[in-house]
Amino acid sequence: MPVDPTGRDLKRYLEEDPGGPVVMLNMLRFRAGGATSYDEYATRIQPFLDRVGAEIVYVGDTHTSLVAPDAWDWDAVLLVRYPSREAFSRMVADPEYQQITALRTDALEEAVLQATTPWGARGQ
Repeated sequence: MPVDPTGRDLKRYLEEDPGGPVVMLNMLRFRAGGATSYDEYATRIQPFLDRVGAEIVYVGDTHTSLVAPDAWDWDAVLLVRYPSREAFSRMVADPEYQQITALRTDALEEAVLQATTPWGARGQ
């Protein structure tokens, strides 16, 4: 399973933009020893989040699943709010940011990266 979006993924992400802020849901499964690499990535990403006006909403380890397929055995969840889809895309295209992405890629065995919008934006 890929852990990083492709150029094609990002193009579709922008084409399907409903406008407004976006909260990116990250569900993370670490490789053996990968949590340490991800911790470094999490520290080093903060200046890039600041540049585009993004903020971490929540980050935490996962525990007991009550309703989920067996394959959904995630280690952590992260929610990051961006002012727009364009802001997220600008961040991931930044050459300086791309220098730290290997920390994330190498840390993860599997990941889900899902764009979400507030329910108040429904039907607009």
